[in-house]
Amino acid sequence: KVLFFLSPDLIFSKGGYGAIPATIAGRMLGIPVFLHESDIVPGKANLTAEKFALEIFTSFPFTKHFAPKKILLVGNPIRSRILSGSRKEATQIFQLAGGKPILFIMGGSQGASRLNDMLLAILDEALNEFEIIHQTGNANFKTVVEEAKTVLSETNTPYYHPFPFLNENELRHAYAAADFIVSRAGSGSIFEIAALGKPSILIPLPESAQNHQVENAYAYANTGAAIVLEEANMKPHFFLERIRSVVFDETEIDRMRKAALRFAKPDAARIIADYLLAYLIR
Repeated sequence: KVLFFLSPDLIFSKGGYGAIPATIAGRMLGIPVFLHESDIVPGKANLTAEKFALEIFTSFPFTKHFAPKKILLVGNPIRSRILSGSRKEATQIFQLAGGKPILFIMGGSQGASRLNDMLLAILDEALNEFEIIHQTGNANFKTVVEEAKTVLSETNTPYYHPFPFLNENELRHAYAAADFIVSRAGSGSIFEIAALGKPSILIPLPESAQNHQVENAYAYANTGAAIVLEEANMKPHFFLERIRSVVFDETEIDRMRKAALRFAKPDAARIIADYLLAYLIR
């Protein structure tokens, strides 16, 4: 009913269950439907809508299950403000001590407690060599802070900076300051990390729908820009050694930076918008 009275010229859908009624109704009313798929394994909503879509914008090469003739590879839109962070601002916001490589560890909203537990097991040892900005997740923050107090030496305490959640302004400055990033493997995070040219370790969330984070992680790592460490193999000292093997190898870290930037598609949002506008006026 809403689409009938609005009479839109087209529908652009990113998926999600709320999108299914709109794309089906659009098809019934003869409204052109365009999709964007963030992950290498499409979600159920986009798989359902694929048969209705004229074309599908994809983030990763070789996105699964879609007809190749419908696919347009554009990347995943990112927040442009994320690219404008400042190391100087980060020093003030996070009270960085300086003098050591900076690790930025993002746990995400799900499964953060497992990453936090792994980090706490080696936290003081890691801080001998690194300074750490740690997004713990809101639900885990108090627990992490209390446990960190029991394992941190007085010397290393100034090099650890836990935060429950970083808003967009804080996040862009954390990105700018980081020499190395540890993250889950959602498409949004991967494409932001790539656009910034930051070497990374990706730890896919094993509970992700259609196992898409594992697929995303390996697709990105195959470019040489990242290392994948699955939770089943997430042993604290092995994790720390993998970071050391990159951060203190200038040749390797430079290679990963260049691979990330080659993969990046920071103009994805503009490309999609230009394409849709061109369709409307043709």
